[in-house]
Amino acid sequence: MAPRRRITTPIERRKALRPQPGPDISGLTDPQLYLNREMSLLAFQRRVLEEALDERNQILERVKFLAILGSNLDEFFMVRVAGLIAQAETGIAEAGPDRVGPVALLAAIGWEVKTLLADAHESLVGDILPSLARGGVELLDYSALNPEQRSLAESYFQKTIFPVLTPLAFDPGRPFPHISNLSLNLAVTIRDQHGAERFARLKVPDSLPQLVPVSHLRELNGGRSAESFVWLEQVIAANISALFQGMEVLEVHPFHVTRDADFAIKELDAEDLLETIEEGVRQRRFGSVVRLEVSENMPAAILKILMQNLEVVSSQVYRSPGNLSLSRLMQLYKLSRPEMKDPAFAPGIPDALAKAADDEDVFSVIRRQDVLLHHPYDSFQTVVDLLRRAARDPQVQAIKMVLYRVGRNSPVVEALLDAVENGKQVAVLVELKARFDEESNIEWARALEREGVHVVYGLVGLKTHCKLLLVVRREGDSIRRYLHMATGNYNVVTAHLYTDLGLLTCQDDAGADVTDLFNYLTGYSAVREYRKLLVSPVTLREKFEGLIRREIEHARRGHAARLIFKMNALEDPRMIQLLYQASQAGVQVDLLVRGICCLRPGVPAVSDKIRVMSVVGRFLEHSRIYCFANAGREEIYVGSADLMPRNLDRRVEVLFPLEDPSLIARVKDEILQKYLADTAKCYLMQSDGSYVRRQPENGEAAFGVQAWFLGRSNRGPITAP
Repeated sequence: MAPRRRITTPIERRKALRPQPGPDISGLTDPQLYLNREMSLLAFQRRVLEEALDERNQILERVKFLAILGSNLDEFFMVRVAGLIAQAETGIAEAGPDRVGPVALLAAIGWEVKTLLADAHESLVGDILPSLARGGVELLDYSALNPEQRSLAESYFQKTIFPVLTPLAFDPGRPFPHISNLSLNLAVTIRDQHGAERFARLKVPDSLPQLVPVSHLRELNGGRSAESFVWLEQVIAANISALFQGMEVLEVHPFHVTRDADFAIKELDAEDLLETIEEGVRQRRFGSVVRLEVSENMPAAILKILMQNLEVVSSQVYRSPGNLSLSRLMQLYKLSRPEMKDPAFAPGIPDALAKAADDEDVFSVIRRQDVLLHHPYDSFQTVVDLLRRAARDPQVQAIKMVLYRVGRNSPVVEALLDAVENGKQVAVLVELKARFDEESNIEWARALEREGVHVVYGLVGLKTHCKLLLVVRREGDSIRRYLHMATGNYNVVTAHLYTDLGLLTCQDDAGADVTDLFNYLTGYSAVREYRKLLVSPVTLREKFEGLIRREIEHARRGHAARLIFKMNALEDPRMIQLLYQASQAGVQVDLLVRGICCLRPGVPAVSDKIRVMSVVGRFLEHSRIYCFANAGREEIYVGSADLMPRNLDRRVEVLFPLEDPSLIARVKDEILQKYLADTAKCYLMQSDGSYVRRQPENGEAAFGVQAWFLGRSNRGPITAP
């Protein structure tokens, strides 16, 4: 297994070189008490890379983590780095409570990203690719192809690649071509018939597979098939003379461009939010360049042409020791090689539904008890089935839903369209501002509108991030409201890849709250109080802070006091200060934070009772669970909100309480406690911001929480009604 390393940030490394005075804890505002958001996010990328380095993982799973790292870094530059560059250009001096300014931060980011990529490529070339080859999957350099493989590559080039290539010249008569966001390109220098050197750009088609097969399937020992691939750009480069007949090709070098994708939406001036978002999506690929990745051996003269015409400075140039765009490795992961991946699993049916009588439908089960869904271990098909049954049930009067990231080919949308055909009133809020899903959401919004669904596009100035489904059903002389409230999106693909919680209930107070919230989202209601739900930006921050203060008061009175929070990110300064105060009051605080964490645990007299853990494994940890000991009367809230300023102040979010004592006990003892016990995929955060992988104690076997849940959930597949 790869050696375990302490994961640090460059800012922390520089601070460690000189003595640091202790933080001023009087007002809990000392910058030393706060970690930088961007560097914390890069520390998460380091944990992703650690999973790629871990030899205990299946080899194609390691490839997958490298691809995820590449994709995550693309998004990081498109959004976070783009914002920092804008801050630096406008002269903003400070970036947050840590007081690290954008100029220093950009330098630190550059150092850390280059280190991440160097380590990733070293692992890929020195470990992962040789391991793949031993299993019968070769990713070869073009220069290493044998004559048969080269012949296959040349034939593929002539038949498949050549027809779609378009070289674009750059000379006084033809301007420098536009380089689209995230495109992989070849910079080509040629000598024409008159001896003059010319420059051309050739885009590597993203419509073609990025890995070209260069071998016929053959059998290895044990019956496994062997197959070989070469990168698409290498095949193009080796045959590029076909595009420049009568010219001498001098040099060919790949480059990859990342542009600012965090476009501003001028909502207040927009007459039509749908058209505004559509235009923003079109403009995204034309944003300013924030990163230029080039090969390690690109000559200075070619690099100068690119830098001048793409308007980037040297700090934005990243020389790669290997092939550009790690995200393209996902094509390798998609190979049909089950022996090289984690075992497939069949999500189970929740116990409450599995034990239902044959004549009971889902509505009967929900009337009898609340049903907790734990994805991906419990099948998301349960939610789809509920929607489909509601669409066809003659007693159902209306369906209301919030769609944030629904994905393509969605059975959820199909069920909503079915409901309209069956005469139901259907209202859907489609959040058009869901970053990088805008285009898909626009398509669904138009499709729903065409079929008569009442579609709302979100609220001016706010993203709607809550996950809600309301089914209104007539039962005798009364109306009953059935709810699905969740931490995850209504996306059948991510529901198989992310850990999330959902609740099926027909509680009256919760139903009334969700009705009020939909009236706010779709109309002009201005409800300021909710019976059960915590709703941002209205009540969530105030109520949540009150729950933490109550825990502090319990501790001061000697009562049982503990906080266990599981979330994606912890950034909000006010919440961090409250957690520091809780620790100072003697409250034990356990934080399971997947990604960003700006709080420093283990600082004497400030956070010595706070422990921060991060689980990185097969599934993306996405559920948000907030448990308050409350002097022995535990309260648990679940929902869509992380503890970040954007979630608390600039989004519509919902946290809902679990009311059933058995569900409270299950979430606390079976879910949260199991996460706290993980010693296989858990990283412990240190007070300096570094992370170390947690180790089993006393020679015990490592315990992996995700593997444990998988072992309990394999109860067989679910079929639709």
